[in-house]
Amino acid sequence: MSNLAIPDASALSGWRKSSYSNDTAGSCLEVLDNHAAPGVPVRDSKNPAGPALLITAAPWSAFVAAVARGELS
Repeated sequence: MSNLAIPDASALSGWRKSSYSNDTAGSCLEVLDNHAAPGVPVRDSKNPAGPALLITAAPWSAFVAAVARGELS
């Protein structure tokens, strides 16, 4: 499996903070909806110029479903 990443995530616009993130220095995850790359870009909101991980469709769907079921809390 190859790693898919965007080295400088600040080059992209339209990031949205996850509803599961909070406003403290803790968990801050942002995703970029409707991106044309082969996956959903995900980044750490505390490091906007850092890399973004591209998660392909099947793993992303499994992750979102697990969160919705409360399996990752």
